[in-house]
Amino acid sequence: SSPAPVPTLAELAHRLASGGTTVEAVARACLERIEVGDPAVRAWVHVDPETVLAGARELDGVGVAARGALHGIPLRVKDIFDTHDMPTAYGSPIYAGHRPAADAASVAIARRCGMLPLGKLVTTEFAAWPPGPTTNPHDATRTPGGSSSGSAAAVAAGMVPVAFATQTTGSIIRPAAFC
Repeated sequence: SSPAPVPTLAELAHRLASGGTTVEAVARACLERIEVGDPAVRAWVHVDPETVLAGARELDGVGVAARGALHGIPLRVKDIFDTHDMPTAYGSPIYAGHRPAADAASVAIARRCGMLPLGKLVTTEFAAWPPGPTTNPHDATRTPGGSSSGSAAAVAAGMVPVAFATQTTGSIIRPAAFC
């Protein structure tokens, strides 16, 4: 039997703020969902459970007064966004193993708000073409859409409540509609 989908962002924010759960428990639930669902969906290009859980425990140690509205919310990051602590290949084999020196501004802001990046998601090469290996979580014979396919598929499969994506030429609206 599959684990339950991760709750919505609003549900998680309420549970985390009220003490109904911990960041580590939420991270473990997401990691379990990824482990079970991703072999079929193939939305993720990088997940390091040990780093995720260490980050979750660190966030659990932050005092309640210092927590923002997004504290502990798991975030997935499209592989087009730079992350200082994860590889960023921009969906391209020529950047395999590339480690940026700093986070993209949006990732840095999310971290400052207390969000927990779980890993990197599939994108088309340079957010353009060709499509990546991700499948539609509702029907593996159908496309998950364009360059934000990993982002849309991971949310639709209930692996995470929210993900970063980019809109170039239908890169968010098509995957969101398809998934």
